Amino acid sequence: MRTLLVLGAVLLSSPAAPPAPVPLPGRMADTGGGSQLITAEAPDAGATTGTLTWWDRRGGRWVAAGSAPARFGARGLVEGALRRQGTNTTPTGLYRLPYAFGVRARPAGTRLPYARVTERSWWCQDNASRAYNRWVEGLPRDCRATEAEHLVAYGTQYAYALVIGFNYERPVRGRGAGIFLHVNGRGATAGCVSVPADAMRAVLGWADPARRPHIAVGTRGGPTAITRY
Repeated sequence: MRTLLVLGAVLLSSPAAPPAPVPLPGRMADTGGGSQLITAEAPDAGATTGTLTWWDRRGGRWVAAGSAPARFGARGLVEGALRRQGTNTTPTGLYRLPYAFGVRARPAGTRLPYARVTERSWWCQDNASRAYNRWVEGLPRDCRATEAEHLVAYGTQYAYALVIGFNYERPVRGRGAGIFLHVNGRGATAGCVSVPADAMRAVLGWADPARRPHIAVGTRGGPTAITRY
């Protein structure tokens, strides 16, 4: 009996197990209001690599559905509202995902609107053009080819891609255009977020427009901390 009492006292005095860590989306200021979220997190603003995770909200809690190594701009990350075009920086913030596109055919299971790239597909980045930061079929006269991306020329990177809604709804000239989540190229990006091809296909098969997916881009801490968004 004395042994049982001592054992009971030890169990009662044992420290409680620490609470389960709160998932990253649960620590964010805003997740876009939907039940799907992609996070692209870098260690700091000077980093060119980090982690992309896609999350589902289930039973009032965020659960990771998948994860992959990510690449960012060659000159790191910067607050989206302060970004300048041509700086090779990835804009931080919380953004919509208007639609997907690709040089290759729509992957099986893709539910987002998907635009297939043609020989006439361009993304206009000319600040003087009415088509600034927009996909165009056939280059408009006011959009210089030197200030646009011929999408079909990026067969690896744009095999599959998602438009990130940075500077998209009401474009501010000079802030930046053509920011996507796309397949890895040879190294850091010019401002986009990139992941391996199999991860890009997985994200496209996971994203459900009815669940209003968004993407949050940021750093682990500091002024561009992902938890601010």
